[in-house]
Amino acid sequence: MKPTGKDVDPQDRAFGQRVQKFRKERRRTQAELAAALGRTSSWLSQVERGVQPVQRMDLLQQIADELGVSVQQLRPNALAEVGGPSETPAPLSLSNDLDETRRVLSGHPALDTVLAGGQDTSLHVRPNSDLCSDVDDLWELTHAGQLAQVSTLSVDLLPELERGVRTADSEGQAQLYLLLSRAYQALSAAFVRQDEADAAWVAADRAIFAAEQSGDPLHVCASVYRMVHAFVRLKALGQAEHAAQTAINALEERDARSPEGLSVLGALHLALALVRARASARAEAKEEIAKARAIAEQLGENRNDFNLEFGPVNVEIQAVSTAVDLGDAGEALDIGLGINADGLSSERQGRLLMDLGRAHAQRRHGGEALDCLLRAEAIAPEIIQTHQAARAAIRELVLVAGPNAPRELLELAERADALD
Repeated sequence: MKPTGKDVDPQDRAFGQRVQKFRKERRRTQAELAAALGRTSSWLSQVERGVQPVQRMDLLQQIADELGVSVQQLRPNALAEVGGPSETPAPLSLSNDLDETRRVLSGHPALDTVLAGGQDTSLHVRPNSDLCSDVDDLWELTHAGQLAQVSTLSVDLLPELERGVRTADSEGQAQLYLLLSRAYQALSAAFVRQDEADAAWVAADRAIFAAEQSGDPLHVCASVYRMVHAFVRLKALGQAEHAAQTAINALEERDARSPEGLSVLGALHLALALVRARASARAEAKEEIAKARAIAEQLGENRNDFNLEFGPVNVEIQAVSTAVDLGDAGEALDIGLGINADGLSSERQGRLLMDLGRAHAQRRHGGEALDCLLRAEAIAPEIIQTHQAARAAIRELVLVAGPNAPRELLELAERADALD
């Protein structure tokens, strides 16, 4: 996982501060410099905070060239660190971003197999049981926020699955398509966490296609759920609403009342509640929460079908988030302080703490807000580092505190890049 707070190497922090200093002197935004480097704004933000180490000499030189400075100005002991300019670059797996996975998505992952007409006899595909284990690992890493490992695993796994579905016999093809859909769903969720909504959209779209080819309609709907969240991050609320409502209607018409079907239906109602809340549609958002709550009561347990983590506890977590989005801080605190989320993933626990921090910030409870946000960062750093609502809450806390802002708050604002 990414280092945070005291875990950040002082040399990486100093390097990031130099990058930021030179960038601002040249009046370039993070987005402009990141684009010139072929990277994302979130990646550059992490570099400037010392969260993302830059250990490859070629990348270090590229940053220096873009800023018009020498490598030594950015990192005075650079040559000593790497043992001279001929040192082998550090492996890509050291990266804390999803850029390599994004590159895999940018092209066709199995074009060689397509050109061979699916007849490539030299291709070796591992047994489906091994691939299934890798997809399970991909989801565990996604839920844990270990995005460096997500990228490392997916760069090889995606092409292998894409080639496999094109060369397998009819008996094994459906299972491989299902594994491919699950892999793309995990990547869509990971890209949303990294605030890379356009890549999340692509991954979700591919997940939908693969799920349909597998013959599993519930996985199609679960993939639509991922697409809804990508649309929300893109602020395309009309598209998000259409995608969620269409899937809900289809499930209700099909009368999908199995536990798995109810999990997907309930999760989609929660996604639609998020859309309504972002559109400031108070009554409609609460109506969707009520529908999801009724489905959760019918299930009677917290489940993780399709990695949706749907159940009574998750509904209440979303109810907290919805209340905060609508400005109902008191209601959010009333609900949230009674939730025990210990059995859920770090992602869900971190999201609850973040929203409680936002609620306390709305009520001008500075100490309580800071405590919740720090605990959220400790559990799920990406939520604080990439979620605009969290950064806005931190910025508001700093402005309200003024010159009396505590050191812990200022350090959190620096790590989250909330004041840039």
